[in-house]
Amino acid sequence: MVKGFSKLTKEEKRQWICQTYLDKEPSAEQVFATYDLADSNLQKLHDDFIENAIGNYVLPFAVAPNFLIDGRNYTVPMVVEESSVVAAVSKAAKFWSEHGGFHCQVRSMEKVGHIHLFFDGNKQELFQFFNQIDALLYEDTSALTENMRKRGGGISSIMLKDMTDSLEHYYQVFVTFLTGDAMGANFINSCLEQMTQTIEREALTHITHGNLEVLMSILSNYTPQCLVRAEVSAPTSQMSYNDITGEEFASDFVRAIAVANADVYRAVTHNKGVMNGIDAVVIATGNDFRAVEAAAHAYAAKEGRYKSLTQASLTDGIFHYSIEIPLAIGTVGGLTKLHPMVRTALKILENPSAEALMRIIACVGLAQNFAAVSSLVTHGIQKGHMKMHLVNILNQLGATPEEKQQLMDYFKDKTVSHSEVVQAFNRVRGQ
Repeated sequence: MVKGFSKLTKEEKRQWICQTYLDKEPSAEQVFATYDLADSNLQKLHDDFIENAIGNYVLPFAVAPNFLIDGRNYTVPMVVEESSVVAAVSKAAKFWSEHGGFHCQVRSMEKVGHIHLFFDGNKQELFQFFNQIDALLYEDTSALTENMRKRGGGISSIMLKDMTDSLEHYYQVFVTFLTGDAMGANFINSCLEQMTQTIEREALTHITHGNLEVLMSILSNYTPQCLVRAEVSAPTSQMSYNDITGEEFASDFVRAIAVANADVYRAVTHNKGVMNGIDAVVIATGNDFRAVEAAAHAYAAKEGRYKSLTQASLTDGIFHYSIEIPLAIGTVGGLTKLHPMVRTALKILENPSAEALMRIIACVGLAQNFAAVSSLVTHGIQKGHMKMHLVNILNQLGATPEEKQQLMDYFKDKTVSHSEVVQAFNRVRGQ
């Protein structure tokens, strides 16, 4: 047990960690120092992002070129540590840029927040109460929503929902918002908490029978009304892939999607592949990948059973492939102004609106899934993955640049496995 840890300086926190958990190794502190930023002001900015910062954790910042989206070319920034992700999505982007590109539609951009309350009286009186204070809820939040309304956003609707079939005495104030280019979490939560104050104040004089208690108010990260669809299509005659005819490839691809819809075990891995791409762009652009993940997986189960986020079909010799996914993201506020790499990522994307970024992210998810499923139904996932993983294995073994090149040449036409690489490395070293 340690007391007052948050009050220690950064250096003192590091020393405590090293002494307590890292066997007082001098090299342990050096690892932290190695990743410190040379610019002290920039380092202070990073330290202020979170509590108890003791160092930086570095991930690669990459780009995937050749994304043709609605007739416009994009090079997409991605932050991810999995070696094959960027290579795979880049290959898929190039393939579809040569087959008409991606086409997108943002269905809606509404986000949701709730006030969760309990009431043990007559429900008719509760609904009448909310009808009476409806205008007041908008009025009391007007100062909070003024700037958002000037940008075309604000509160879209307020509705009381009877949830007593699910939980005794439970009701929900269901509020929808438009937040423009902002993700809007703080805006939504501020509005909800102001509405809570109004409800509690007015209930004192309007509720005559029964007890009304507001339990909590919070936005929801499930955003099925903040929805984007991306799709591609091509004649199967033009879709030969990895030396397999287009007709056979497209047929096997459609069946692979059907398997993901039929079996939850496959669906989870299938959708994880989608999120490999989506998360990488979400992180690069300073958005909340945890919220995006949670919403995506909930949406995959919207029909009562967890299924594929992507769909594929064959109609009259045309291959159709699409994704529909909720994406609550922003391009202003939060890290978009503070983090230099986030600003750089958005500049690479030519400073997109939130709607444009939704389209880009959806296309990356679709391309990533296309790359994974294409590998699975042709030469298998491991061949490409392990080729990319080869460099990681060689780095672990401490190979020199000359040894790396020699072994990469050696494995060009061979299957890569960890044990085979170790054996080949030992042969090169004469061991």
